Amino acid sequence: MTKEIKWNDRFKIGIDSIDNAHKKLFSIVGKLIALNEDEAKQRHACREGIKFFKNYTMKHFADEEAYMQSINYPDFAIHKSLHDSLRDKTIPALEAEMEKSGYSAESVRHFLGICVGWLNGHIIVEDRAITGRTPRKWTHLPDDDVLADLETATIQALESLSQADATVISRRYSGENFSSGKTLCFRLTYRSKGGKPIRFYLVYEESLVLQALSEILDEDIRRIDLMVITAMKMLSEQFINRLKSHFPLTDYGTLERNDLMSFEQFVRTFDREFPPFSLLFSAEGKGYFALCAQVPPT
Repeated sequence: MTKEIKWNDRFKIGIDSIDNAHKKLFSIVGKLIALNEDEAKQRHACREGIKFFKNYTMKHFADEEAYMQSINYPDFAIHKSLHDSLRDKTIPALEAEMEKSGYSAESVRHFLGICVGWLNGHIIVEDRAITGRTPRKWTHLPDDDVLADLETATIQALESLSQADATVISRRYSGENFSSGKTLCFRLTYRSKGGKPIRFYLVYEESLVLQALSEILDEDIRRIDLMVITAMKMLSEQFINRLKSHFPLTDYGTLERNDLMSFEQFVRTFDREFPPFSLLFSAEGKGYFALCAQVPPT
């Protein structure tokens, strides 16, 4: 995770009240990053600072939503759903993780990594779209019932893999770097009988991979090597096979490619495609996992 976050004029959307609120959010997160590096102050100060960040974020969302309604912003519903996801799902889940761990440095890094990435991506894309400075990326969001079924099935598959309780962190994961260490990213490409590509992206935090494989193989696995990558490729294919029925498409054809990607390659691809199915999970105490899918409509 980046250790520095600073306001830059490229984040301006052109509405003074909203720009000032965004500057304040950047300032708060910057101070939290610094606090998390100071072991003596980290626990109490981070707890109080995160409460302040949450309260300020909730107020800002309400103000921004009121502004969008005042100008009859046509994409208000989708924009609000992104706010709702962070407000009602992501922040509470991250808070619960931090409380359970006693505000450990790792849990705070998860919180800050997701918040830094969310602020950057949401402001540059969705907030700037309010004033027409950029086109919005979230053009299609799956039905909540479909997402709920997929969430349940993914949690079951993830718990089977990790032998740990899993929790959804976000149903609107936007490609944030949730890990302070390494990740393993795979892109599985299927080709439908109609010739359309169907792509799934699976992103595993390194700690999750090492602990899961150590238990599966009954061996102490401490680093990512070719054996680990090969094993995770195979497990990823099995993972998707368990989930296929939860996407609104039956014509998957056969697996065409299974590619290892760097996290940077994944983010660049994500920013081009913005997969409508995009979820982030935590396997308690073991690490984070993201599932994204670019599935053409039926």
